[in-house]
Amino acid sequence: MGSLVGTPWWGIRVRVIPEVSPPMLLFRSRILRGFSVSASSPSPSTDSVRVRFAPSPTGNLHVGGARTALFNYLFARSKGGKFVLRIEDTDIERSTKESEEAVLRDLSWLGLDWDEGPTVGGMYGPYRQSERNALYRQYADKLLQSGHVYRCFCTNEELEKMKEIAKLKQLPPIYTGKWVSATDDEVEEELAKGTPYTYRFRVPKEGNLKIDDLIRGEVSWNLDTLGDFVIMRSNGQPVYNFCVTVDDATMAISHVIRAEEHLPNTLRQALIYKALGFPMPCFAHVSLILAPDRSKLSKRHGATSVGQFREMGFLPQAMVNYLALLGWGDGTENEFFTLDQLVEKFTIERVNKSGAVFDSAKLRWMNGQHLRSLPSEDLTKLIGEQWKSTGILTESDGSFIEEAVHLLKDGIELITDADTALSNLLSYPLHTTLASPEGKPVLEDQLSEVVSNLLAAYDSGELNCALEEGHTGWQKWVKSFGKSLKRKGKSLFMPLRVLLTGKLHGPDMGAGVLLLYKAGSSSVIAPQAGFVTLDERFKILREVEWQSFNKDNPIIESTVAKSLLKLPC
Repeated sequence: MGSLVGTPWWGIRVRVIPEVSPPMLLFRSRILRGFSVSASSPSPSTDSVRVRFAPSPTGNLHVGGARTALFNYLFARSKGGKFVLRIEDTDIERSTKESEEAVLRDLSWLGLDWDEGPTVGGMYGPYRQSERNALYRQYADKLLQSGHVYRCFCTNEELEKMKEIAKLKQLPPIYTGKWVSATDDEVEEELAKGTPYTYRFRVPKEGNLKIDDLIRGEVSWNLDTLGDFVIMRSNGQPVYNFCVTVDDATMAISHVIRAEEHLPNTLRQALIYKALGFPMPCFAHVSLILAPDRSKLSKRHGATSVGQFREMGFLPQAMVNYLALLGWGDGTENEFFTLDQLVEKFTIERVNKSGAVFDSAKLRWMNGQHLRSLPSEDLTKLIGEQWKSTGILTESDGSFIEEAVHLLKDGIELITDADTALSNLLSYPLHTTLASPEGKPVLEDQLSEVVSNLLAAYDSGELNCALEEGHTGWQKWVKSFGKSLKRKGKSLFMPLRVLLTGKLHGPDMGAGVLLLYKAGSSSVIAPQAGFVTLDERFKILREVEWQSFNKDNPIIESTVAKSLLKLPC
């Protein structure tokens, strides 16, 4: 006859069939025949919400882990709860202090500050699993005393043989060894011999587990597919599922929000919760982040760690915004969110259970949006420091930097793009442009006529005077120059752009030429930046034999190359 046992946190109902007689000897000598657990998750009060992010310090923080941390953070903040950071470093061989420090650094960079955990402490510490071994041993011994676990002295060879037999019979690889029903004398005999042993959990042979996952809905498992599992290794180290259960329970975690790859672990953890008399938390399993080919995102698809994206020049606010949209939305067309806005809008009910595809191009676009949304002074400081650090400029602030950032920002999606944008402005690839198929129409539109008039304006000082007057002077000069040539629109601006910038496309030509003019009389451009001044450009234009150019004899490239060689170093 079944009985209803307790009503722990959040109204979770645990049903066990049948009720087991209390004497430990009887429990150990018989196999549980039935077990059923059902968990439902009504909305908790906001002051009781405690979530955790529990990374393993065995490598860099993957974007999938970062998104899990973000969802936990947003859920906690939106409910007025606590966000706990716990380091799961029980993998002694692979865990490193460097990896732990990198994870903490990446979380801090993203702005995901934790309320409890390493570096900040808390009431439920320690927050590294390697420092909690005494606690795991205490609860393992408790399970041993209650008969929920038993010592297993099987060798690796015996266990492998069980797997092979199960495979031949096309059965699940469950434990079938003798130690599940061994007598006290048999156990004592092995202990006296010093035989290594594990702690193995007794799994009921019948029954099922059902949970009401906050994202995936009802999920159920049959217990007959599991088999008795190890919770403590022979070297005394606890196994992942045991550690996690003990930690979540003793840290009063109310909601476990984690990747869907942990969904199968829920069955083992539920059994441990019940055996120790702990209430189960609410579960929410987030779908994986997929590559464009819809496989699991991995290193073969390019950058996958938060640290890599930081080094590539991405902003933390853009990463947070993009990661939040991988499986979540607020129900509107809006895609631009600050962290505070995400806290305000986030609900676990709007997390999609389908996998989300990681789109690097979309992330770049979003980074550009966040970059350009920065206050002007912050953007200028950020890009100015980038230009100085990479050796393009000798200064990181000043009027040139301010004007250059204003001119080039629309073409910058990553901070590192700023280097390319400024280098392009400073360069003068005239020969490449004129030799390209796109440059041919410009050449054929009587370009030599524009050149001769432009050189005359330069030699007379007319152009320099106009540039001295700034934007207004430039506009007046361009209008007058167009009238003298009876040109306007594209037939005027395209040849001027090519002759003055060496390019067919780019930012506002007038602002760019004014910047080049100012830079030519200052020391803000580093010598190694490849800057071709306006004076040097006119020298190149003067030495090109424009009249000799024809369809069958394109001498522009060689002539320009010779001119560049004559320029002083």
